[in-house]
Formats: sequence, C-alpha cells, structure tokens
Amino acid sequence: RALSPRPAVAVRCQEGQLAVTVRRDLFSTGRPVRAVELSLGTASCPPLSPNPAQAFVTFVAALHECGSTLQVTPDSLIYRTTLFYKPTRSGNPLIVRATPAEVPIECHYPRRSNVSSGAVQPTWAPFRSTVAAEERLRFSLRLMDDDWSRERLSNGFQLGDSLRLQADVTSEGHVPLRLFVDRCVATASPERSSNPRYAFIDRGGCLLDSRAEDTASAFVSPRPRPESLRFLLDAFKFAGDAGNLLYISCHLRVSPAGEAPNSRNKACSFSRASGLWAPLEGTAAICSCCDTGSCPSPG
Repeated sequence: RALSPRPAVAVRCQEGQLAVTVRRDLFSTGRPVRAVELSLGTASCPPLSPNPAQAFVTFVAALHECGSTLQVTPDSLIYRTTLFYKPTRSGNPLIVRATPAEVPIECHYPRRSNVSSGAVQPTWAPFRSTVAAEERLRFSLRLMDDDWSRERLSNGFQLGDSLRLQADVTSEGHVPLRLFVDRCVATASPERSSNPRYAFIDRGGCLLDSRAEDTASAFVSPRPRPESLRFLLDAFKFAGDAGNLLYISCHLRVSPAGEAPNSRNKACSFSRASGLWAPLEGTAAICSCCDTGSCPSPG
C-alpha cells in the first residue's frame, strides 16, 4: 500500500499535557476503527468527544494522568503512556475481525532545553490464511491479487483485509456452464468437520458473512464469464484460537448456462443500502430464503 501522507499516530508534547491524534484508518486498510475502541493509558482515558465526520480521533491529557509513568534521567524527564486499540467483538461470537494493538508513547523533556515527542508505529500479529481447493471435474478455487488479474502469491493477511476468491470450472467438451458456490466452511484445522467452524456461504449460495455487521463480504458483479464466480471475504480468525491459520473448503457446482438462476442455483449477497438480499443474477425472489433458512437443497 502507498504510505499515508500523515502518520497513524501523532503526538504533541506540550508544557503540561500531551495531545495524541489517531487516524481512524489506523491500519491503512480503508476500514476505520471506532473511537470507543481506543483508549489512553492504563486508566483507559477516553478520547475527546469525536466528530464522526472527522478522519482523526484526539486525546488530550495532563502528563501525570491516564496512568502515565515518569522516568528521571540525568538529562531528561520522560513521561510514558500507551495508546490501546481494543476492537469490539463482531455480531458472531465465534470469529474476530481485528487484532488488538498497543502503541507506546513517550514525551521527552530535556532538563535544560527543548521538548521532543514520539510514538512507536502500531504493531499487530500478522494474520495468515490458506485455502484448500477441492478439485472435481477441474473445479478450482484461488486467492487473487487486488485487481483480480492473477493468482495471489502470498496467502498471508491482516485482520481488516479482504480476501479475493475466484472459483472456476473448466468446461471444454461440455455445454456452456454457469458456476455456483453452494457452501464454504472455514476451520482452524485441515479437517472440514472439525470445530470451531464457520459456514460463511451456505443455503445453496447465500453469502451469510455479508449479513454480519460492518463487513464488505459480497459476490462480485459482473462475473468475468459464466463459468467463473468471484467473491470478497473480510479476513477473520476464530475467537480464542492461538493459531494463525485458516482453512477454507468450498463445495462448487454448475448448472447449464442457459438455465435461469433460481432458489437452488444462486449467488446472493446482503445489501446494506436496501436492507435486502440481492442476487448476482436473477430476481430478488430467489434470495428470499437466505434469512429464513428454507432454501431447497441443490439438485
């Protein structure tokens, strides 16, 4: 990613207080953090009343407040505190989409002259993902790069990133086909029936993760061709899982390309703009079972 023109965390050390400015897009992922997820020091001091329209959150505290510590050296007075990012849980208690972060902050006051300040860059544990693709009749599932032009070389992700997944079927020698993803399950181990497990696509083509709060998960329109299907999935990990691997298994199927999509053959994402399920192709009626769970089993 291109470097941001402004730092994620900026500190101003003043005569009797410090001011900390935090960019809402703290991790440069395009997904802003919430002000309530940020606090200063061990006393968990909150930010100033935030303006949702602003791209920054600001803390102002006296040097001795918020649980700061003081170190006296022969040349300096050093006040230390920490900016904490503690993400709230998503609506699904099984998974987490962000990793907590701590940013150490120091204000140095020379005992004879100028004042300086600094903040250490945020650090967080890298999130890695692997994709298991099941081949049957030359079906494939691949991680793609940001512009979908080629397969992604790395399978490492950070929480807050989006996985770009493309399913394909090679249909030489067959009538024209349209590809669908019936079900995708994420697990913490290679065994698809293991626990914990999260079915983020289910019910014969409903991208259930798109229904979760604050996600950009969705099927991508239009298809590049009938025998290919693309979808975005927000990175996540299982709550309480100390590992950093995620295994994804999907069941892919096809129907004749000339057959209109229906409640059995569909690709549905939840639209926050309309508050309704929307099909990649076909009428909205084919997605009506995504919330009720009454979708017919794929034939």
